[in-house]
Amino acid sequence: MTCPKCGSTVAPDSNFCPHCGERLREHTGDTTGVLKLLSSDMLEDLTEEQVRAVEALPQGSALLVAVRGQDRGARYLLDSDSVGAGRTPASDIFLDDITVSRHHCVFERAGGQFTVTDQGSLNGTYVNRRLTTGPVVLRAGDEVQIGKFRLVFYPSPHGLG
Repeated sequence: MTCPKCGSTVAPDSNFCPHCGERLREHTGDTTGVLKLLSSDMLEDLTEEQVRAVEALPQGSALLVAVRGQDRGARYLLDSDSVGAGRTPASDIFLDDITVSRHHCVFERAGGQFTVTDQGSLNGTYVNRRLTTGPVVLRAGDEVQIGKFRLVFYPSPHGLG
């Protein structure tokens, strides 16, 4: 099956294109709706390409967008149950700066939500400029600081469950 809007190949049972978010099927009377988890003001600092990336996120995933640091504008996909961030090249999210510990923090997906947990890093992990002391549940628009990197959390508009 091909998306009529962007031409991407999509699975035959898809309701939305995972690349551009285009609806692929007509409404069938199903009362299940899509919750908008992001308000337009949360997306105002993003480029058009980044907004499209957030809107196209499949259910159960999220995106971190770097708003500060040498990788400003970089996007990091959270699409598995555990995503590690750190300075070691083996990290799922590789942040190459001395202010980041080798195994700095872990993003975990469970129960329809994402949390971030510091892994004993030297400089700590901050959510909305507050030092974390344990797992912190992330909400749309939360800013996660890892060393001098600031990453904004954008969950899928199709939900995390």
